[in-house]
Amino acid sequence: MKPILVFQTDFTYKEGAVSSMYGVVKCVDRELEIMDGTHELPQYDTWSASYRLYQSLQFWPEGTVYVSVVDPGVGTKRRACVAKTVDGYYIVTPDNGSLTHVKKMIGIEAVREIDETVNRLRGKGTEGVAIFHGRDLFGYTAARLASGIIDFEGVGPEYPVEEIVEHPILEPEITEGKACGVFEINDPNFGNLWTNIRLEDFNRAGFAYGDYVNVTVKHDGEVAFQQKVLFHQSFGFAEKGDPMIYNNELMKVSLAVSQGSFCDKYNLGYGPEWTVEFTK
Repeated sequence: MKPILVFQTDFTYKEGAVSSMYGVVKCVDRELEIMDGTHELPQYDTWSASYRLYQSLQFWPEGTVYVSVVDPGVGTKRRACVAKTVDGYYIVTPDNGSLTHVKKMIGIEAVREIDETVNRLRGKGTEGVAIFHGRDLFGYTAARLASGIIDFEGVGPEYPVEEIVEHPILEPEITEGKACGVFEINDPNFGNLWTNIRLEDFNRAGFAYGDYVNVTVKHDGEVAFQQKVLFHQSFGFAEKGDPMIYNNELMKVSLAVSQGSFCDKYNLGYGPEWTVEFTK
């Protein structure tokens, strides 16, 4: 069976960009199966591209070719690449920080720069286009790789994995009765905020399901939220409209409002400037 192609971008469906990418894939090989990750990533946000890639990649079959295109540097000297993970996935993406979480959490075995003299769309009158590598380079190369027209070596020259561009990933601080971290991403549809604190570390600090925990959230050092909050395994354990701490799908400690939006209710966001402290 040929590998599945999965796409994530910040393009939305408001115009024809996604359709054009998929059309290029089908022109290469009509048998290729295309699936969507998301096309609602925040504009130009390579951190979110990296996080969402890590969030979903591991749940696709081995060999899946994942195309991730959030590319504020399109048309410049930033590398266009294909990375091969240690567990057998391929990621076609600009090398602009979008591989950060996969490299750290899963591992990248090798990375190759796409050779545009071989793996670029031709014959469609697009040779002078510099702003749509999702169509002309990434989608096209991914299709050629998934169809077997090229193998991984056929992508282009290999370069050291150590040269992959990475965002800094902050680590939490864990002590007895205390856990400190940051909100590293949100759950945009439900308004939850996900911390960088692993459940096992939270438990090691002494917190258990059913506890009420002192929570302090700061934005650039200023207190933005301070309250005693229930820690439990799912949303139904809290009263509707109440905040709660829970274990998210990636085994990270997170904050929500039961049947509401934690972000909206308390006007909170994510990023390194948003710190959170849990104490007994």
